[in-house]
Amino acid sequence: MLKSIARAVGAAVRLSATTSSARALPLTSPTLCSQSSATTRAFTRSLWMMNNNGASSGYRPKLFSSKVLNPSVSCGCGELHTEGDKAFGDFLSDEIKEEKKIQKSKTLPKMSGGWELEMNGTEAKLTRSLSGEKITVTFNVNNSIPPNFEEEADQGQQKSAEEEPDIVSVPNFVVEVTKSAAKHSLVFDCHYPEDEVSHGEGEEESDVFAIREVSFQPEGDAEWKETSYTLNTDSLDWALYDHLMDFLADRGVDNTFADELTDLSTAMEHQEYIKFLEDLSGFVKCN
Repeated sequence: MLKSIARAVGAAVRLSATTSSARALPLTSPTLCSQSSATTRAFTRSLWMMNNNGASSGYRPKLFSSKVLNPSVSCGCGELHTEGDKAFGDFLSDEIKEEKKIQKSKTLPKMSGGWELEMNGTEAKLTRSLSGEKITVTFNVNNSIPPNFEEEADQGQQKSAEEEPDIVSVPNFVVEVTKSAAKHSLVFDCHYPEDEVSHGEGEEESDVFAIREVSFQPEGDAEWKETSYTLNTDSLDWALYDHLMDFLADRGVDNTFADELTDLSTAMEHQEYIKFLEDLSGFVKCN
């Protein structure tokens, strides 16, 4: 009974969420993980954004004169190089050093429960087999960092590096459950709620993640059908919703899994960010 009440309270959060398709992974969700997570890192990548409301505000620090700078061709490569490019490259070199300094580990954390990891760029797939069933979880780290610094930036508050919030990736993820004798997979579109419901002493913990939609889709890599009925959980009977959550928990997709997923996603996102900075530095600098 207490579990149903806890999940009922969490419905208010999901009612405000925008309905998306099961494949719409790169949506933003705020952080729910503990600050002591082994893969979280200090918020360093957007310090000037916190001071100046970010790039979306239209403000840019005026680093150089507004006059057009003549390119420097002293390197002999024949490509365009400006003083601005040089300053940009120097900045990127410093930024890469700082990000590598705060990187906890160059290896990704392991998922408990016998999950096997496959990666393709920013997309990851976790698979496990259980008594004739195949469970697949896919997610993408793009756009998985919640912009939780904007409120503080609007208030003009400045913090030291030690006080900056940690960056945690909380991606939407899709769970596919396939039975050997079935022609279709049962698909769950899941996300991390915007606010974690707090409970008093003696009450059960709230669910770390929530189910947004449920549908049957063709097994494997076949195109998903938009004509397949999709069950939206916003107005779902809570008894049915509880059974769906228990169905996932019995297959290893529970709060522990959701916490470990954010650790993995955070480490992946940081690796991809450093790689992007390195590629950007190589593109800006003269090779």
